[in-house]
Amino acid sequence: MKKRLVLAGFLLMLSSVAALAQAGLASADEIIKRGNQFYSRGEYEAAIKEYSRVPQGKTEAYAQSLYNTGVCYFELGRTEDAIKEYKRAIEVRAGNYPKALYALGVALEVSRRLDEAGEAYRQAIAQSDGKYTEAGFAVAHYRLALLAGREGAYEKAINLFRETIARSKERFPAGHNNLGVMLALAGRVQEAEREFEIALRQASDGFEDASYNLKLCRSLMMKDEAIASASMKVADATFVLTK
Repeated sequence: MKKRLVLAGFLLMLSSVAALAQAGLASADEIIKRGNQFYSRGEYEAAIKEYSRVPQGKTEAYAQSLYNTGVCYFELGRTEDAIKEYKRAIEVRAGNYPKALYALGVALEVSRRLDEAGEAYRQAIAQSDGKYTEAGFAVAHYRLALLAGREGAYEKAINLFRETIARSKERFPAGHNNLGVMLALAGRVQEAEREFEIALRQASDGFEDASYNLKLCRSLMMKDEAIASASMKVADATFVLTK
């Protein structure tokens, strides 16, 4: 009888601990939800203050609060602070946080720390087995392709843009446009023309850069391909979302 009472008391204690843990998790979720509401209204300082209320620990909620804080700092133009928060979020998740790795890459790129940015994008790809997307787009591949293009590594950029398009779950006119630019810069003008045509077909509300590039491909300027290709317009896009 005494043993049963001890066991019952032990089970009651475990139930109480579990209930407290669940209550704490729900509280953290509510804090993040309120922070996201501030964020959606552009009240970034208020959002940061709210996220800071999430209890510290090796939890998903704490990692998310750090990531969201980083996004707020980025929106405020406090890029170095954003970088620190993204790194803290990644550390909490033991390096397995593709979204934060991608956001870190964007912030590092803005800070002109391009080698570090490229490494962050590669880690985002590696940690997700190449499956990381935002809004259906393979954004880490896309940013790496842009970096390669800026370095003059056109064939590398071509391969990365092709992979970007293949791995994206949505139509990606910017990807096709930029693939066209890299093909043109590599001297593969006919292939480039086809990519600009695809970009224009996919863009429902027009695409000025792709239209310009297509006209340039077809113009008499292509007699001097180097001059024409250097004038082409690369479409840039940054995808950092809070969830």
